[in-house]
Amino acid sequence: MRGGTSKGVFFLAADLPTEQAELERILLRVIGSPDRYGKQTDGMGAATSSTSKIVILSKSDRDDCDVNYLFGQVAIDAPVIDWSGNCGNLTTAVGPFAISHGLVAAPKDGEATVRIWQANIKKKIVSRVPMKDGEVIEMGDFELDGVAFPAAEVKIEFLDPAADEGDGDSAEGGMFPTGNRIDTLDVPGVGAVEATLINAGNPTIFVDAARLGLKGTELQGDINGNAKLLALAEAVRSHGAVAMGLVKTAQEATENRPHTPKLSFVATPASYTASDGKKIEAGGIDLLARIFSMGVLHHAMTGTGAVAIAAAAAIPGTVVSRIAPVGADGRVKFGHPSGVLNVGAEAREKNGQWAVSKVMMSRSARRLMEGWVRVPAA
Repeated sequence: MRGGTSKGVFFLAADLPTEQAELERILLRVIGSPDRYGKQTDGMGAATSSTSKIVILSKSDRDDCDVNYLFGQVAIDAPVIDWSGNCGNLTTAVGPFAISHGLVAAPKDGEATVRIWQANIKKKIVSRVPMKDGEVIEMGDFELDGVAFPAAEVKIEFLDPAADEGDGDSAEGGMFPTGNRIDTLDVPGVGAVEATLINAGNPTIFVDAARLGLKGTELQGDINGNAKLLALAEAVRSHGAVAMGLVKTAQEATENRPHTPKLSFVATPASYTASDGKKIEAGGIDLLARIFSMGVLHHAMTGTGAVAIAAAAAIPGTVVSRIAPVGADGRVKFGHPSGVLNVGAEAREKNGQWAVSKVMMSRSARRLMEGWVRVPAA
């Protein structure tokens, strides 16, 4: 299924083994990893971080949710499946899949509400899926920058997206695991780097583009062939992971936890040409944002990255909000390599502490194929 600007192979949990080593062997072979050529020719992956993904769904045993959603980010050139975070883009496809496979009851016409338990980060997500004649509506006129064809709009609400105190997998828990809205990372070979370390959607690190020697208008071709720049970005990301309490060493982050935290760089608005040739005007956006995923620059924006941007923009004193605080409507519009995305957040302050109760965005999803995938014996 395609969900947002990603695509992945979706499974029902009942069709997979429960023993972890055998499960991962099968899923790696399905995707075609590890591939020392970096192409995933002998599998269902498409050799990018956006297309090397696995989703496992089942009926939820929680009273407040309909379906359990487990996500795996599959490394391309290593035998690694990172289960540490969510994929916000593929979240969009969870509701349609769950309805089509009978996991969730839906109205014949109108809008189906699917309550999703995101098992990786232990958070609740609500998906609103359009229906007609008992089927999920997939075609429509909703256009999403980074996706070639228009489709039907699926509305997503990430509820309480920041980690609660003592929740999540950071050492400290909470939206800001260090207790600060801006920290200074001491990165060998780079020096002092100001960063906002936030748990929202996924653990995310925000830095100013200029601190990486960037403008914020870069596309994939400007960055992904530059080994020195990618190494610099990974150094910042891995040391941020240590500061967030997610790993003990930067080496551990690089080797065993490539999916999260994400590293995003932001800048004040500037005009640029998106990857499809469309002109993005500075006056039409609030900030520039780019994000690294699995060691390279993402072709658009991860869904969870958008969640983190919305949350950080809603809270004063972060790297994001000092460039672009949310407007009166709680929304912020940012430019990414494929175009523009508008996201909203509901945030509140109580006794000097900020909390984000909801992040809203619209995406689209579509079934690309369904059937059997062949997996060779061990």
